[in-house]
Amino acid sequence: VQLQASGGGMVQAGGSLRLSCAASGDTFSNYVMSWFRQAPGKEREFVAGIFRSGGRTYYANSVKGRFTISRDNVRNTVTLQMDSLKPEDTAVYYCAADRGLILSSMGMWNQYDYWGQGTQVTVSS
Repeated sequence: VQLQASGGGMVQAGGSLRLSCAASGDTFSNYVMSWFRQAPGKEREFVAGIFRSGGRTYYANSVKGRFTISRDNVRNTVTLQMDSLKPEDTAVYYCAADRGLILSSMGMWNQYDYWGQGTQVTVSS
């Protein structure tokens, strides 16, 4: 599957951004979809994930209550709505996909087979 992320940009603290990831090349509903982020000099970290049907979602504690992940299995897209953004949310954001992922592996970036190209999110104070 090929992934194309979009929607990054620059926003002031407290603002909102919406990231989208469009998938092509395979049956989208077969894939667990997640968002990760990586700030300069830091490890890539899990942000949010959603299971195949969209019924179950998971979030890093640092974004819980502020970010919302959703998917549209007809339009083959996964979206990350980011509200109440903080300067510490500044990073390159990546969407990731995997067919066989289980819950215990959702937060492990090295368990995903497919990645989008990344989109920069910058939050100024």
